Amino acid sequence: MRMGLERMVEKAERLVRQGRVIYLGGGRYNVIGDHGTYLVNMLPDGKLTCTCQGFQTRRVCSHVAAVIILREIRGFK
Repeated sequence: MRMGLERMVEKAERLVRQGRVIYLGGGRYNVIGDHGTYLVNMLPDGKLTCTCQGFQTRRVCSHVAAVIILREIRGFK
């Protein structure tokens, strides 16, 4: 299932609003998605990765977008 960018951002915003993005420390986040809980990890170069299938195939997902949104809200760089 391919998700359009607008729909992906809307889903990411909903995940953040619903408190489904949990910072674990050390640049790691649990994101409770609609189909499972995924680990989003910040690499030393600042790039984010996700354990979900969508990220593995497309290198982008709503879980990573949710972490980016949360970090913006909290003022992280």
